[in-house]
Amino acid sequence: MKSDHHVILRVVTKTLIPIIFLFALYVQFHGDFGPGGGFQAGVIVAVAVILYALIFGVPAAMRAIPPVFTRSLAAVGVMLYAGVGFWALLQGGQYLEYQALFHEEPGGHHGQHVGILLIELGVLFGVSGAMLTIFYAFAGRVAEIRDEDW
Repeated sequence: MKSDHHVILRVVTKTLIPIIFLFALYVQFHGDFGPGGGFQAGVIVAVAVILYALIFGVPAAMRAIPPVFTRSLAAVGVMLYAGVGFWALLQGGQYLEYQALFHEEPGGHHGQHVGILLIELGVLFGVSGAMLTIFYAFAGRVAEIRDEDW
């Protein structure tokens, strides 16, 4: 019979990860009304994956969320952020001028709301993708060092 002395950690982690992701969504969408937003939510998403990697192993985390996906996620985040700015420029406004997105008068709220949501989503993607890419790079280097003969 196989003895798994990490069973409690594994069960608790499997229970916590969905709650951590849910909290990240709360922080992301509450950022319009209070403290929080894309950067904080991106770090929280990365923490959930890093917790998974610490408990189940980095190779398991890399199978669940491949490094190519984390790099792509970071790139999509930057493109989304920049794309909102260029959208405003194409509409005749200044870079990241949210009222220009829908040709609103100054003080309009629809463009500002949509613009901020898209910008914060881009930041979420960029930060979580970058944090996980950095973690995978460091974790992979540590695994290489461990495998070398000293």
